[in-house]
Amino acid sequence: MGIEYVAYFLIAAAVLAVVVKLFSWPIKILGKLMVNGVVGIILLLLVNAVGQFFSFFVPITWITALVAGVFGIPGVIVMVFCVYFS
Repeated sequence: MGIEYVAYFLIAAAVLAVVVKLFSWPIKILGKLMVNGVVGIILLLLVNAVGQFFSFFVPITWITALVAGVFGIPGVIVMVFCVYFS
């Protein structure tokens, strides 16, 4: 009877490890998106703060915030080029 409990415990531990691994992937992706979002918004604010000396402004709307949040630094750079050359 003792060996059966050990086998059940090992099976339950393996199932728990698989479930935790499956749920940790979306949390990692969500965490990366949150970090990109914070860095992107800070960069947008920094671009606007420095750009006011050069009469340059990137409007902060839900679209620019979404681009900055998803793409991070490269997204902000592309938005700056789009606004500058348009």
